[in-house]
Amino acid sequence: MMLRLGFAWTTSSTTTKHIAQARLFTRSFLRKDNHTLYKSRCSGLPQALQFRQKSVLASTRLSWDNFRPSGAVFFSMASGSDGLDRLKTPKHTNRLSKEKSSYLLQHAHNPVDWYPWGQEAFDKAKSEDKPIFLSVGYSTCHWCHVMERESFEDEEIGKVLSENFVCIKVDREERPDVDKVYMTFVQATSGGGGWPMSVWLTPDLRPFIGGTYFPPRDTGRRPGLKTVLSRIIEQWQSNRETLESSGERVLEALRKGTEISASPGETLPFGPDVANRCYQQLLHSYEEEYGGFREAPKFPSPVNLMFLMSFWAVNRASSEGAEALQMALHTLRMMALGGIHDHVAQGFHRYSTDSSWHVPHFEKMLYDQGQLAVAYITAYQVSGERLFADVARDVLLYVSRDLSDKSGGFYSAEDADSFPTAESTEKREGAFCVWTAGEIRELLPDIVEGATGGATQADIFMHHYGVKEQGNVDLAQDPHGELQGQNVLIVRYSVELTAAHFGISVDRLSELLSDARAKLAEVRRARPPPHLDTKMLASWNGLMLSGFARVGAVLGDKALLERAERAAYFLQKYLWDEEGQRILHSCYRGNNMEVEQVASPISGFLDDYTFVVCGLLDLFEATQRVRWLQWAEELQLRQDQLFWDSQGSGYFCSDPSDPTLLLALKQDQDGAEPSANSVSAMNLLRLSHLTGRQDWIQRSQELLIAFSDRLTKVPIALPDMVRSVMAQHYTLKQIVICGQPDAEDTASLISCVNSIFLPHKVLMLADGNTEGFLYQKLPILSTLVPQDGKATVYVCENFACALPVTCPQELRRLLLE
Repeated sequence: MMLRLGFAWTTSSTTTKHIAQARLFTRSFLRKDNHTLYKSRCSGLPQALQFRQKSVLASTRLSWDNFRPSGAVFFSMASGSDGLDRLKTPKHTNRLSKEKSSYLLQHAHNPVDWYPWGQEAFDKAKSEDKPIFLSVGYSTCHWCHVMERESFEDEEIGKVLSENFVCIKVDREERPDVDKVYMTFVQATSGGGGWPMSVWLTPDLRPFIGGTYFPPRDTGRRPGLKTVLSRIIEQWQSNRETLESSGERVLEALRKGTEISASPGETLPFGPDVANRCYQQLLHSYEEEYGGFREAPKFPSPVNLMFLMSFWAVNRASSEGAEALQMALHTLRMMALGGIHDHVAQGFHRYSTDSSWHVPHFEKMLYDQGQLAVAYITAYQVSGERLFADVARDVLLYVSRDLSDKSGGFYSAEDADSFPTAESTEKREGAFCVWTAGEIRELLPDIVEGATGGATQADIFMHHYGVKEQGNVDLAQDPHGELQGQNVLIVRYSVELTAAHFGISVDRLSELLSDARAKLAEVRRARPPPHLDTKMLASWNGLMLSGFARVGAVLGDKALLERAERAAYFLQKYLWDEEGQRILHSCYRGNNMEVEQVASPISGFLDDYTFVVCGLLDLFEATQRVRWLQWAEELQLRQDQLFWDSQGSGYFCSDPSDPTLLLALKQDQDGAEPSANSVSAMNLLRLSHLTGRQDWIQRSQELLIAFSDRLTKVPIALPDMVRSVMAQHYTLKQIVICGQPDAEDTASLISCVNSIFLPHKVLMLADGNTEGFLYQKLPILSTLVPQDGKATVYVCENFACALPVTCPQELRRLLLE
């Protein structure tokens, strides 16, 4: 499904005028029978914007409701593009065949003269004076597959594109900088955005028309791609000046409208007020029955859940704090029971198409797994409920098994579509994951001894997981009939209720269900697997590093911590350019199963530095290995050099000096992933307390001040940044454990700290090595020593330390005060 993006900038009347004119121009230029572009249905865009500030665009927003083929297509998941292609020799091969990106390789045999983003394409456009057709998507995007199959594999359309345009294909995950610039243009001029994104540019890369998914030919009152192309060709030849001037006016408006900077004399927003407003806005959007924030579709939104648990941590005694915690825990519990959670092969799907978390979009993304592992282990810390710890482990099991490279890195995503059988020639949404009642009865035929009515294992399993003979997927979630007769497993009853229903013990039921899931997993392993995007991104690996480190620390699981360290070593070996002192954005699994790099590696973006720094800080606190703190400090210094806005404060998303990027943007939304500025604000604060650099406290405050208007008016758009505002207000506790690293009493104190959710703390081990990194950075550590030969904890805040503690129980009381 397509989620609509909006803007919350403050604009002048001139900006408003230019945006409105561009909207009208796009509408008239691309309309058919007075209607406009058909919106894409691929998702992944931030959903927090349902609470966005009313902006200049609100009054001119176009309505797309009349342009859908039917309401049900909202959740359409038609087959992908592979089909018979996997059975025959390609007729065409273009430049994309030399690329490493899975998405670009998916288009390597189109009858389109595709170029990757780069100077060769730019030079061709200028020398031949042709417009550029820019197509952006990603390898697990369902509607990207549809547009490829319908249009880019069409010989006639391919000929028109190749003869009249310079065609550039971009993987948005590989080049998020390019995607952000042109998505901003598409959002402004069409009222929405999504993937596949289709934008037409001048030879100097300035956009003049943009949209998302286009059917190949006119459908009803919707213009097809062939019609759009012919109009653009005609207008480029006869009305080029209007095209170019319209695009330039919009760009200028966007440069002004997207600017985020601190005003002279502005101060940091008051933390409790901002947090309370964010809580109230989330409360207003909360759906009480099944949890989550909106009716449907429902996204996991870990940034919302982490904010609510942080809000509770500083408001434990209030009714608002209790309500915030209930919202977070109920949402996490219902997600864990729902179909969005893969009960057979673990991990979480991208989002739910309905309000009850039942029928998902079956794609699995690495960034979801990393954030959800942290959210679930945090829920375990605050509640003590074993379910949450089990789900956190469950997520990491999936990632370790299915998204892990032998080098230690993590793959990006698993597709939603796959072939139902080895003989199939057409992929289907969810084919790898769903079950018929007949399959389950055949797989689990044994009568369970002692069960009521001679029930079989299948009877018990089907009852517990809501399996129906006719399938349990509502037609509204399956307009193309791909899931007809199929079942998406969803927990319908507690183990106590199911056990009572069949007259068996809870322990016996748990054994039966576990055995049944193992049998189903074995069957699934024999099915044709969905496409795996084996691209490895520094940013998403950083998020997953945090997941393994945080869960491993809370559970005291050395194996998980070892896996986290392997990920850190991978980042250092394959995605850190020591000579150039830069993070590399991506690397790839080659055909020989070794890690490969493109000829001209893509330099890291702000997300890469920020998420890796956060992951390293989490790893340092989990392992107390100083090398990870040292590298985090090094990366933060480099991030400041590359991306900090010395005039307006805050960080640019990408290198502001890149001449190919027409907008210097700062992301102001925490969506499917937290904004890098949100995470950076907390990174700076943590680093300042771990390294003694007071200038980083100041920098964190300056960053937050730059976003103060957004934080004050629409904090729900930045719940992760609100957590940083709260941390500034409440200050961080420095928890210093003086003791020997391998001593049992040291481990007991560390375990005590890790058992409690403390959103505003840093943890460090003072091992007595006064020549070491920590002691050199924080001279005060030399004054903190063990008491009576025992490992001792000092809890320090605002340059003052509480009395030393040696007993874990006393430490727990102190930390919870």
